[in-house]
Amino acid sequence: MKYHKDIFEIIFYARGGQGAKVAAEIIAQAAVGEGKFVQAFPQFGPERSGAPTKTFVRISQKEIRTHEPVTDPDVVVVLDETIIESEIVTKNLSRDEALIINSRKTGEEIRKKLLGIEDEAFEGRIYPIDANGISMEIIGQSRPNTVILGKFIQVTEAVKLGSVIAEFREIFEQKIGIEATSKNISAIEKAYDVV
Repeated sequence: MKYHKDIFEIIFYARGGQGAKVAAEIIAQAAVGEGKFVQAFPQFGPERSGAPTKTFVRISQKEIRTHEPVTDPDVVVVLDETIIESEIVTKNLSRDEALIINSRKTGEEIRKKLLGIEDEAFEGRIYPIDANGISMEIIGQSRPNTVILGKFIQVTEAVKLGSVIAEFREIFEQKIGIEATSKNISAIEKAYDVV
C-alpha cells in the first residue's frame, strides 16, 4: 500500500497512556524532515489513563488547508485491540486501504471478530503485529506505539524508516538515554522487518 494520494490520512486508535499521540508526532516530524506538509492532532474523550483516544495525522506534498478531524482515512492504526469492541475502526476504509492492529491474532481472526461487531464485512487489508510482545522482548516494557511505527512504515511507505529513526533519536536520546533509545529503535526495525 504505497502512499500516493494528495493528502494521506491516518487515524490512530488507542487508550490514554499508550502513546498514540507520540507515535503520530514522530511520523509527522519525520514527514516534515522529508519536506512534506503535515498535521497531527489528538481527540480525547474523558482525559484519563485507559480511556479510548483518537489521533489524526495528515501528510501531503502540498499545503493542507482543512483542519477537520479525519473521517475517511487511508490507514487506521489500532494500538489496543480491545478498542475494536467499542469503536468502529474500519469506518470508511475501503478494500485497498489498511488496518494495522496490535494483536497476536491473524488477519482472518481479526476480520471475523470485526464481522461480529461492525455493520458490514471489512474488505481491506489487515496487518496484525504483536507490538506488545516485540516491545517486551526488546525494550523490556510494553511500548506498542514504538513498535507499531515500524509496521506503519513497512505498510504505507508514507515516511522513510531512516527519517523516523532520526526523529526518534532526536526526541528521546536526552529523555531516556542512548541505551533505551537504541532498544526502541531496534523494536521499530524488527516491526519493519516482520512480514
